[in-house]
Amino acid sequence: MDLLIETKQTKKSDTYSAKDIEVLEGLEPVRRRPGMYVGGTDEKALHHLVSEVLDNAMDEAVAGHASTIQLHIGEDGYVTVTDNGRGIPVDPHPKFPDKSALEVILTTLHSGGKFTQKAYETAGGLHGVGISVVNALSEHLIAEVWRNKKLWRQEYKQGNPITKLTHSANPSNESGTRISFKPDVEIFGDHIHFKLPTLYKMAKSKAYLHKGVRILWSCDASLASTQAPEKDEFHFPNGIADYLKDLSGDCQLLTIPFEGTVQFPGKEGRAEWSVVWIQSGDSLLHSYCNTILTPLGGTHESGFKSALLKGIRDFGQLVKNKKATKITGDDLFASAIGLLSVFIKDPQFQGQTKERLTSTHVSKLVENAVKDHFDHWLSRNMETSQLLLNSLISVVELREQQKSEREENRKSPTQRLRLPGKLADCSQRTPKGTEIFIVEGDAAGGSAKQARDRQTQAILPLKGKILNVANATFDKMKGNQEIQDLEKALGCGTRDKFDGEKLRYEKIIIMTDADVDGAHIASLLMTFFYKEMRPLIEQGHLYIVQPPLYRLSQGGNSFYVRTDEEKDHLLKTQFKSNAKVEISRFKGLGEMNAPQLKETAMHPKKRTLLQIHLEDLENKDLAELESFVEDLMGKKPENRYDFIQKNAQFVKEVDI
Repeated sequence: MDLLIETKQTKKSDTYSAKDIEVLEGLEPVRRRPGMYVGGTDEKALHHLVSEVLDNAMDEAVAGHASTIQLHIGEDGYVTVTDNGRGIPVDPHPKFPDKSALEVILTTLHSGGKFTQKAYETAGGLHGVGISVVNALSEHLIAEVWRNKKLWRQEYKQGNPITKLTHSANPSNESGTRISFKPDVEIFGDHIHFKLPTLYKMAKSKAYLHKGVRILWSCDASLASTQAPEKDEFHFPNGIADYLKDLSGDCQLLTIPFEGTVQFPGKEGRAEWSVVWIQSGDSLLHSYCNTILTPLGGTHESGFKSALLKGIRDFGQLVKNKKATKITGDDLFASAIGLLSVFIKDPQFQGQTKERLTSTHVSKLVENAVKDHFDHWLSRNMETSQLLLNSLISVVELREQQKSEREENRKSPTQRLRLPGKLADCSQRTPKGTEIFIVEGDAAGGSAKQARDRQTQAILPLKGKILNVANATFDKMKGNQEIQDLEKALGCGTRDKFDGEKLRYEKIIIMTDADVDGAHIASLLMTFFYKEMRPLIEQGHLYIVQPPLYRLSQGGNSFYVRTDEEKDHLLKTQFKSNAKVEISRFKGLGEMNAPQLKETAMHPKKRTLLQIHLEDLENKDLAELESFVEDLMGKKPENRYDFIQKNAQFVKEVDI
């Protein structure tokens, strides 16, 4: 079978000669291969036809010759774009004296007035194919031009003129151009139709990009909807600043807008931008070149991103936040809503549909122009800038955490289940009835290991005070051995990865000395569990043991007490007034021998445990709790100082 196919192909190639070479003339290439000119024959390509005609009208407006553009969609399938610009020339073309310039533009590829800067300093139409492509792919097109005090008119079918260029008998003082066309069903089929909300948004976005233009939208009543009304008018004196307000809508803003306009050196053009960072909502960045939407970005967008990324990193160095060097462009724009519009001479695009700007010099033009403005904006708005930086650092930490988790997931089960070397685990493998004591120091850990019930009690000694997770970066947390040992011993994961089913113990018991340092360590541990494993507290797994501070003994009687008040009460009630009572003050759990520690802190029937729990809080109460934890344990020492100042009056005794 393969041999037969090869034989046929060889035989066919033998007949291949000069007569098989086709030469497509005029607009025939467009009709044969529409994808090369409008990207295909789908809905997107259909709407691109409207964009081409609308862009021509916008070029007249940007050049200062038009102030009003009308866009009308008819139920008969016709789209009409009218501007009050100069009007397409209608006099005979020097190269084709038997044709008007209008006919040449509509029927000849690569014809137009935008190859030099004589007629347009900047323009969206560059290749001289846009309007001729629309003509070629239209079942019917009507061109009307107000020029030389006359109204000129010519009709076309599938790219070919079907009438001569004529003018009305009545004089007219108007000027401008009207193009009315109906896409050809032979090209696009009868199953694809215009989406009016899409065209409505297109018209509105064009009005944002040039402050001096007024765009009048209309459609036949039968086509109107809430998303595309029968009539509307777009005019935005503040340009893309108004556009940003529209796009950000109800989003909760993190910063004030960063916006500006700057001229490039050497009359190379200009850039306009407006960007704001949000706390919640979908991010986006729309970029334009000469009012043409560039959905795939390009060199202007890369220059803009580079300017902002360098600016925020420099600001991080200024405020001595080393973490800022790890911010990426994706981090910076993950919570941003932004608009960038550039106007440049002779831009280069990727393809006729102009979805990506490729002019290499534009990247540096935009970066250099925007960077200084962003530096000044950051320095003038320190509070906003610090909020932005902190938010981005959180994004960096989350990204690094996710990377660490992916690396952890790639490890073998044996590697993942490797427990800390300091952990003295219990022999029971099911969580029910088991306990883990988190103990302060190796000395107390040694006594606790001897005093424990090996079947159900595990011991994890920690070295000194653990990291304060409320003001630590993700890197510091991952680099802290005590934090890592805690996470591995418990096995339930942290934050959004917390899984209560994987918790290895029923009770987690904090056991620290009954002094100020012990209380501090306990508060650091509670902060860790609140920030990293809050469901563990909510589900009632966290406890604090109450170790004794004193041992009172006389003869064969001994009592353990936790406070000075208890001590004084026992001395009065349990011992004779003239009796000699031996009072021992424990400086730490490490001073207790194993039997003492077991009797006072570890025996389930003799110890005193305090369960740490959160009340059933409403959102408001939860926000207050978050604020309280942040004030006492967070990054701002002034908040702690303020708390101490307000509450010092209530302290009766100080343990020094």
